[in-house]
Amino acid sequence: QVQLVESGGGLVQPGESLTLSCAASGSIFSINDMGWYRQAPGKEREFVATITTGAGTNIADSVKGRFTISRDNPKNTVYLQMNSLKPEDTAIYYCNSHLWSDWGYLEVWGQGTLVTVSS
Repeated sequence: QVQLVESGGGLVQPGESLTLSCAASGSIFSINDMGWYRQAPGKEREFVATITTGAGTNIADSVKGRFTISRDNPKNTVYLQMNSLKPEDTAIYYCNSHLWSDWGYLEVWGQGTLVTVSS
């Protein structure tokens, strides 16, 4: 079994920072990419950022310049550093990965972590 476990969500005030972490575990042979999506109340899930094994990144325009994605390959962990948070960043943040495991090539999702930006 393969799973992604997120941590680091919480309540912050506008302008503050927060770092999310996501660790992949289980029977993993290799990971192609890891990334983050988010879903705000009443809205569709949207792409936030992704990073490949070679550290290539893709970041949504809505968070570019404020959010940074990084990855620790030996630990199978991805981080999302979020700075200058805005109320519109409030959402459940989901970790996502495409990887090879005992069960073949999988797309795996975490359970989500809530980020609330409010004064």
